[in-house]
Amino acid sequence: MLRDVKASLIAVVLLTAAFGFAYPAVMTGFAQITWSHKANGSLIKRDGKVVGSELAAQEFKSPRYFHERPSGTAPAYNAGATTFANLGPTNPDLAKNVKAAARAILELEDPYNPSLAIGDIPVDAVTTSASGIDPDISPAYAALQSRRIAAVRHLALGRVRQLIDDNTDGRSLGFLGEPGVNVLKLNLALDREQS
Repeated sequence: MLRDVKASLIAVVLLTAAFGFAYPAVMTGFAQITWSHKANGSLIKRDGKVVGSELAAQEFKSPRYFHERPSGTAPAYNAGATTFANLGPTNPDLAKNVKAAARAILELEDPYNPSLAIGDIPVDAVTTSASGIDPDISPAYAALQSRRIAAVRHLALGRVRQLIDDNTDGRSLGFLGEPGVNVLKLNLALDREQS
């Protein structure tokens, strides 16, 4: 029996060293060599200072900026507490949240797009993502906001739409997912446009 305990302890120590220390160290080193930007959180810098990550939304309240999807975290856009709403289509809370988000969008966009109707608002503009902090919006939601951005920033609408196109990522591998516009990258491009 003592021999079995000794063999078990040796196995635990060796397996812990191999899979608890060596394997993670090798994978971390490999990731740093091959995809260092992604391995380090896909951080976005401006003037040498980190302003955010490509992977997590942050809140933009000013009408000068494109707005992101609604947050599913508390406090809003907290990358340390990602979650999803998990509200089914018959849940009254989902209907209440969607109506409130739609009203806020109509109120914000109405001065710049008076013909905008609730049916013109893309679904991603009024619902949270699976993570609650999705950094991308649909090209349709970006286009909906383009008139406001052009008016507030005194830019040609065509130029704003070109910036949207320049910052739209296609489907992964050409067929997975939907095209998306990274809000932080797009807003930084707007700032560069006017600097």
